[in-house]
Amino acid sequence: MTSGVSVYWLPLGAGGHVVRWNGRLYEAFAARRDHRPAADLYHCALEVVVGTDRYVIEMAPVWATGATGRGVVLRGPVGLRRLGRFSAFRYEVRRWRDGVISDAAEAVDSPYPISDDLARARHLLDLVPQAPPVTWGRDELGTGDMWNSNSLVAWLLARSGHDMTKIRPPAGGRLPGWRAGLVLAARQTSTAPRKSTTACRGCQLTTKLVTDDRP
Repeated sequence: MTSGVSVYWLPLGAGGHVVRWNGRLYEAFAARRDHRPAADLYHCALEVVVGTDRYVIEMAPVWATGATGRGVVLRGPVGLRRLGRFSAFRYEVRRWRDGVISDAAEAVDSPYPISDDLARARHLLDLVPQAPPVTWGRDELGTGDMWNSNSLVAWLLARSGHDMTKIRPPAGGRLPGWRAGLVLAARQTSTAPRKSTTACRGCQLTTKLVTDDRP
């Protein structure tokens, strides 16, 4: 593609046995609680191409790579907000030009093309620094789902105008945190500035309805 957006579906714990087993235990508990079969868990990252420029959008622990120039646009805490002062409990959101997706070799059904729309791709890139720096693994926004890397991807895709009804993880897979991103995007879209047109003596007067768009 000369422009567009793609998702990489990465098995939870790819490249790390501890995270993988913890994920399986978490999913076994969640499946039993929800009276459903256990699913394969995935987290995701984005690849955005605009002309000759290629970017990787990913939310990951700050210690996950020592590469320089990885386009970090914001950081946030992991687990508990007060632990965020320690690097072991901080994550970062990257808008990494010519970047690398961790464990991309283990990705399933990837890259998964979302859109080849240039305007949406550019809009998505502009949105990355506006992501909320909320605590990873918590539901501080009251969405009914925890915030994580899936939340970030869902939020970016929804806010940049992509059709979310057509996006599905690999067969038998589940995306913890995805709903949190969708709920936040819907809230912000419903309170976004709109234009109201009112007739007045044969003229059309346009009034901007400005509301607070912060999470």
